[in-house]
Amino acid sequence: MSKRVLALIGFLVAISTALQAREGILFGWGDSGRHYPATEKPSLQKAAFSYGAWKGETVNAMALIWSPETLANATVKASALRSGKAVIPAEVIRASFVSYVTGDRLADKYNQCGKRDTVNWEAIREADLIGRYEALDIPAVTVQPVWLRVDVPADALPGRYKGSLTLLAGDRKLTLPYTLTVGTRTLPPSTQWPFHLDLWQNPYTVARVAGVPLWSPEHFAAMRPVMEQLARAGQKVITATLMDRPWNGQTQDAFGSMVTKIRRIDGSWIYDYTVFDRWVEFMMGIGIDRQINCYTLIPWNLAFDYFDQATGAVTTVKAPTDSPEYEAYWGSFILDFARHLREKGWFAKTRIAMDERGEEAMRNALSVIHKYEPEFKVALAGSYHSSVADEIDDLCLGFREAWPEGVIGRRRAEGKVSTYYTCCAEGFPNTFIASQPAEACWLPLIALQKGADGYLRWAFNSWTLDPEQDARFRSWAAGDTYMVYPEGRSSVRFEKLIEGLQDYEKARILLEELAADPRKAPQYEALRQAIDSFTYEEIEAQGPEPALKRLRTLLNSL
Repeated sequence: MSKRVLALIGFLVAISTALQAREGILFGWGDSGRHYPATEKPSLQKAAFSYGAWKGETVNAMALIWSPETLANATVKASALRSGKAVIPAEVIRASFVSYVTGDRLADKYNQCGKRDTVNWEAIREADLIGRYEALDIPAVTVQPVWLRVDVPADALPGRYKGSLTLLAGDRKLTLPYTLTVGTRTLPPSTQWPFHLDLWQNPYTVARVAGVPLWSPEHFAAMRPVMEQLARAGQKVITATLMDRPWNGQTQDAFGSMVTKIRRIDGSWIYDYTVFDRWVEFMMGIGIDRQINCYTLIPWNLAFDYFDQATGAVTTVKAPTDSPEYEAYWGSFILDFARHLREKGWFAKTRIAMDERGEEAMRNALSVIHKYEPEFKVALAGSYHSSVADEIDDLCLGFREAWPEGVIGRRRAEGKVSTYYTCCAEGFPNTFIASQPAEACWLPLIALQKGADGYLRWAFNSWTLDPEQDARFRSWAAGDTYMVYPEGRSSVRFEKLIEGLQDYEKARILLEELAADPRKAPQYEALRQAIDSFTYEEIEAQGPEPALKRLRTLLNSL
């Protein structure tokens, strides 16, 4: 590039900067469901806006700050909300700065697995990490988002509440008003939601990031705020591991076995469940206590480890699922594990879980499980295999795989769970750093549209080397491996997922109520039509916002 061109670019930049410097600070409301480029001056709404909410619901909003000059030591503060003499106290309202995290643009709208290269995967920065700073310096001509979260009390009085968000920076003080209309209906607490949420936890990554010994008191202390976020979302399942590296180390921090297997010199076995018990008891104490999914009897590399007393060393045996060695390894364990679970009172909650395994391997594993313990229940996230589907209590299919007609209803009548999952295979809707935040709201609502019982995602907190700065990981789209951050910090993506879970519960309550009253058939049909629009074709054609707007208008007016 010539010196003349460089000089011209510098001159234009200087003019642009000078023009921007003549303008004042922008502080207004944005759209919490979309990304705003950090380097583009935003178009904002400064007037008060109004949200509707049920009692007990969490409501989110996003404000944006832009200044022609650096704002030093800026803070934001939310006031209480008032409606006459009724008050929603400031203690249940949180205003937090949102930090930018490095991600990458998606390769295409479909498969995001294994496609990163220097051409298709352009590095980007998106605002995602909520609550990193209490105060910060906001750089000049840079967009700084602020996340506002209101946890409406379950006993709030119905009414139209008014409040404000205030920005303080030096002697500058700017205030944004807003209103929140609280209705007469009450959203049950997340512990009572029937939605089967299954986001896989990784306790091993917490120890590495926190710099503490695995399974130490410090480790459990570091995990608590992280897993409390998961409980807040209504999580139903504890992720436990029965063997070392069940997914062959596909995360930055590989999963280890929570059960120690020791083969005595005489060939008999000893099983130590100390870590498994501590992990399950910890998660149940947080409130995640509906189900325990134990991975796995069919690892990706079919390699099984144990400590051999005869050699004094850890030994690994490779055995296909139809081999005598496979049955010998797992048969004794299944018997003893069932005994232990019954002693703890956990047998009915426990599932032996497999991930994306083929039909033949599933048949072989099921035959071993049921030979040694016929009452053991099984979970599978993968494809629908007609020869084994009826034997699987918790069955989860991929997003684009259709359930056979009538199967979900029959399974539900039998007390079985039927869900769906997304992973790196879906360009959208998804929860990548590059995904529009509103896409996360869609995920529970697609389950409602499909008639499914819930949603599964393979990684709640499998963190990268520097998760607060860079979400990129190997050949996965950035953000695929985690939804929340260390120390229990939430993300825009996770908060929008919770919004979708609330929408699901509100819609479920209304559908049941409206279906029971023939006089309300028109309202029922209107709500049903709004739910039925949550399809891949709709989000591909219209984006995530129109269907959400239609549904939420009904949810807050019926």
